[in-house]
Amino acid sequence: MVWKQVIDPFNSITLSVLVALVPILFIFWALIIRRMKGYQASLIAIGIAMIIAIAVYGMPIKLALLSVTHGAMYGLFPICWLVVTAVFLFNLTVKSGQFEIIKHFMASITSDRRLQALLIAFSFGAFLEGTAGFGAPVAITAAMLVGLGFNPLYASGICLIANTAPVAFGSIGIPITVASQVSGIPELPISQMVGRTLPILSIVLPFYLVTIIAGFQKAREVMPAVLVCGVTFAFLQYVSSNFLGPSLPDVIAGLGSIIALMIFLRFWKPRTVWRFSNEPAPTFDTTIRYTNHQMLRAWSPFLILTIMVIFWGLQSIKDVLNANGLIQFEFPGLHNAIQGQDGTLLAKIFKFNYLSAAGTAILIASLLSIPLVGLTFGEGLRIFGATLRQLRFPILTVAAVLGFAYIVNDSGITLTLADALANTGVLFPFFAPVLGWLGVFITGSDTSANALFSKLQYATAQSIGVDPVVTVAANVSGGVVGKMISPQSIAVAAAAGDLVGRESELFRFTVKHSFIMLAFICLITLGQAYVVSWVIPTYEMLSSTKTTTSPDVSKGYTYLLLLGILLVAIASFILINSRKKQPTAGYTN
Repeated sequence: MVWKQVIDPFNSITLSVLVALVPILFIFWALIIRRMKGYQASLIAIGIAMIIAIAVYGMPIKLALLSVTHGAMYGLFPICWLVVTAVFLFNLTVKSGQFEIIKHFMASITSDRRLQALLIAFSFGAFLEGTAGFGAPVAITAAMLVGLGFNPLYASGICLIANTAPVAFGSIGIPITVASQVSGIPELPISQMVGRTLPILSIVLPFYLVTIIAGFQKAREVMPAVLVCGVTFAFLQYVSSNFLGPSLPDVIAGLGSIIALMIFLRFWKPRTVWRFSNEPAPTFDTTIRYTNHQMLRAWSPFLILTIMVIFWGLQSIKDVLNANGLIQFEFPGLHNAIQGQDGTLLAKIFKFNYLSAAGTAILIASLLSIPLVGLTFGEGLRIFGATLRQLRFPILTVAAVLGFAYIVNDSGITLTLADALANTGVLFPFFAPVLGWLGVFITGSDTSANALFSKLQYATAQSIGVDPVVTVAANVSGGVVGKMISPQSIAVAAAAGDLVGRESELFRFTVKHSFIMLAFICLITLGQAYVVSWVIPTYEMLSSTKTTTSPDVSKGYTYLLLLGILLVAIASFILINSRKKQPTAGYTN
């Protein structure tokens, strides 16, 4: 039996939209007003969504249950797999004592919390988004900031907000690649259009972050550093997205802003060092001097992590890893059992890509780091077990959130909301980013939101006489500001920032900023459609008959060999040159 999705179950789009909004509005109510724990709100939201899907949309009970199960499995792998390995890597550096040396290094650059946030949450987070994505940047940077002594709520909150600017080009440009495949518009024009929207946000975002942390007046005190960070990032993001394509903007802009800010801080310091009001003053032991080898050893887990995620992001390596480590199957009872509005059957295939998943790259980096940071593999195993216990509720939350996302998508609830927005006529360019924002809020992924709505964005733009690249790019850009309030992202940030059970506080911290930035992008998109249309790139649509080429497996093996040689060289260098007894702490609070 095949069940066909319904968009307007009441034959009244207004009434259908009001009902479709119920599970989404419940999440806002549960987290903002009721202040429920994340897993509680997600599980109840699943129940509400299932009732509406079955009773209102006519979805068979069996399909509804299978849809939730499919989503929960995707939540466990690859999402939770990535979070667990990222937190495990961080815990290794803490338990080994190496993170104290990293604290010392950061304090030698700057002990000012405002500037540390720019370096780690904004610049380093953007770099990680470009290489790994899928939650890794927030998980790693939030854990680092908490380890440095940040207030956990601010650490997790600003990492979520900082993760907006780079999301569109995350995971080597996958969100834009998907938008291109679904809409039929080539990658480069979409990349160019997004690259003419987000750099405006990228310039403003560093100052916005510091203002959230310390207030407007304190943000003005570090304006020179803010400008160096934001302008460098925005310029490199614009240039790389417009001339190189969607694969490298985050990597180039992230690294460029880190280097520019570190060089600048060698010659300029703020008049006062700002720290949180309830934070004890640090006691920095100036008599301790770490050698370059000790510094390298302390940073080795993150250095290896960076190398691993860069190589794992290369398509040729992915092809090799998938050829040797990919289990995929048609989800029983669900595959081709749902018919979309266009008449096509929805393929439901679960992919267990245990080798090419970003979490596996992080795990390998963690295993390689264990001897480098001075731990035994037995100690590493115990730390991994403690990490699993630490993340048991976040794992449940993420699985529930993805179950919710799948049921609202498969039942047609999401399509009802999308159809209503598509009927806004000439105002649609203003609401186009809202569609992307909604998709990311529900699914937790800009890639998934683009897969859902890029074709709708294209068709609607054509019907009102607007260039489709504007609205397709708006779906990508609008999605980035939905990331910070997606229940999936909230769960990841709470896990990394030691806020398990306090997800509602984190949601309330970020939600207003999400709406502010969304309105900003909506206005930019409306202007691009009707006022400054000269910024729209010219392009030709992709041919409907694309030839497929076999992956270059030999190149992938070459890259893997190079990776192995590089990692062995780094490990050997660190082990040979780290025989001196290391001091136990850089500074103590």
